[in-house]
Amino acid sequence: MSVSDTKAQSAFQSLSNILGSIPLTVNSSESPVSFLLNNSEIAKQISVHLKQPNSGAGDDDLCRWLYNTFQSSDPGLQLVVLRFLPIIGGLYLSRDNLRKSLAGFEAILLAIYAYETTSRKGQPITVNVPDLSHPSLYHEVPITNTATELNLAILSQSLEPHGTIRSTKRARIVGVALELYYSKIAVMPVSSKIDFCEFCIIWAGQDGDMFIENEDNEEKGNGVEVSDDGSGDADASTSEDGVTKKNDGKQSEEKEGRIPLPWELLQPVLRILSHCLLGPTKSKELQEVAQAACRSLYARALHDVDPQAILATSSLLKLGKMAMDSTPNPDPTEMNCDFMNPVISL
Repeated sequence: MSVSDTKAQSAFQSLSNILGSIPLTVNSSESPVSFLLNNSEIAKQISVHLKQPNSGAGDDDLCRWLYNTFQSSDPGLQLVVLRFLPIIGGLYLSRDNLRKSLAGFEAILLAIYAYETTSRKGQPITVNVPDLSHPSLYHEVPITNTATELNLAILSQSLEPHGTIRSTKRARIVGVALELYYSKIAVMPVSSKIDFCEFCIIWAGQDGDMFIENEDNEEKGNGVEVSDDGSGDADASTSEDGVTKKNDGKQSEEKEGRIPLPWELLQPVLRILSHCLLGPTKSKELQEVAQAACRSLYARALHDVDPQAILATSSLLKLGKMAMDSTPNPDPTEMNCDFMNPVISL
């Protein structure tokens, strides 16, 4: 038995003591780590415990188990903890205004942040962007002068060590944790991704359902015309209490759990949603909840009049609709040629 399997069995035993009797055994599994990561019954029990009203405190045994499991430095067990990051981060951000102790959640998030800081050595994540002044990549001349500024786009800023989570750094720390989650998203179960999309809807705090009926109208983008005052519906009016009312009587209210969405948090959120919409996991349930999350974030971006967020969410909405369309659009560059009748029709 490998060291990883031994650690996984020990972690499972400790988890059983916290959750109570689990009608399962990890001993019969060929891969105990995979068993902990993908077993739906264990995931359901952990999720129920995490979502309890008094969860996340400093004396929460489950939070302590998640913290110790991540600190075990075993890559497989760290994936097990990341599997529940959408719930941990979602509850932590949503409950911030309740003035409750969330030291248990904070310890887990800080452990993930410290791991990522060490892995990156504090350096930012950058990517080379082609020089758009040239007609194509083949027209670019190799850079011979080292003093020439490179075309770099920063995907994630440099990291500084943090021993506590301050209010001004909360979005950054959770965003870095989500960046690590995104780097491992290919092995995450579908249920974990669905949890993430559901929390995105809560974080947005806006009802994006008003865009569903007009999604097929491509002339209006995603069914919304942005008026001069930045509202998301040309036929909407805003009352004195701040509730947006449509002429058909529907209302769009800010919901509980609404949080600030700076770009350092929204950027990794949109990356994860793009995987849920366009990734290789062809789950209709996942695509639908991810599309709903994009609509809510789009409504939030319109509400906040955030041009960067509006462009990103509206583009993702269009791409998501194309991915969910059962009838693929024909490629205009292809020529119709019937091999039984060798006549090319243009």
